[in-house]
Amino acid sequence: MTSPVELQRATFAAGCFFDTEAAFRRIEGVIETVVGYTGGSLPEPTYEQVITGTTGHVEAVGIVYDPGVITYDLLLEIFRTMHDPTCTDGQGGYSGSQYRSVIFYHNEDQRKTALTSRDSLTTRKIYGDRPILMEILPASQFWPAEECHQRFYEKCAQGFCTSRQCDE
Repeated sequence: MTSPVELQRATFAAGCFFDTEAAFRRIEGVIETVVGYTGGSLPEPTYEQVITGTTGHVEAVGIVYDPGVITYDLLLEIFRTMHDPTCTDGQGGYSGSQYRSVIFYHNEDQRKTALTSRDSLTTRKIYGDRPILMEILPASQFWPAEECHQRFYEKCAQGFCTSRQCDE
């Protein structure tokens, strides 16, 4: 009998967390998603505080996934395609440092894989000559957002769209 695969965590910020969470929820092997705030210094931030852009936090999605079903590499590829990692301080109609592109790694393997993934975007010229501004940072305290923000589109019976272009 084979032993069960240990579930893993991943954390991504790609603009508005509503869009990011909705996209990852649809992926086979993703067991759980939670929207929240991370990367800042203010303890227990609220949505109203984070959207000011002054707390240092980003809107992010915490993911629990089954690596026996989906790899971290594939999660990174999905993350890359749902937003534009060449944008600074915003995605689509959202502007501010709280909407920047960040991969938060949970272990050394994730750090190395994230760096390789980011570097390949430049090498392969996926975005032409535009610089890749996606940050890669160690995972820090993750503060779940208020309940009204969890599974937002499901609660509101709305579709979602991913933010793939910077506002010019």
